[in-house]
Amino acid sequence: MDIQAVNIPACNDSGPDVVAPEVDQGARHCLQLLSNAGLRPTRQRLALGQLLFLGGHRHVTAESLYEEAMAANAYLSLATVYNTLNQFTEAGLLRRIAADGLKSFFDTDTSVHPHFYLEGEDVLVDVAEGLAFIKVPEALPGHEIARLDVIVHLRRKRT
Repeated sequence: MDIQAVNIPACNDSGPDVVAPEVDQGARHCLQLLSNAGLRPTRQRLALGQLLFLGGHRHVTAESLYEEAMAANAYLSLATVYNTLNQFTEAGLLRRIAADGLKSFFDTDTSVHPHFYLEGEDVLVDVAEGLAFIKVPEALPGHEIARLDVIVHLRRKRT
């Protein structure tokens, strides 16, 4: 087997340089995503990027992604996961959804779309197609609408 090494530079806040043997297709995809977003592909960003962007559309919390990273033997601190999620959000790779006052979800689908939040279950689900807004309010003078978030809170019916 022919093994190639790829030097991946790091920035001060995201960990050491890494040399990865044989970059697979998923890692290449993540490298390209990070590069297109203007982010250096550090070991931490690549590990979290592969978890986030290679499995299809999803909603994660920092805690759930941290658990996933630990299970995948990507030993990162929870602070690194938070920092990386914030960097991905600022770069436009993720959308932050504040479902309640305590917890934020990060959505890999950055398009404008509404969500159901299942209270007591801490689950965020996309609303199926078909929701339409007849009128969106005008922005205040000197402002523009940056984004529109619609979250419908649901709870189980009491019997």
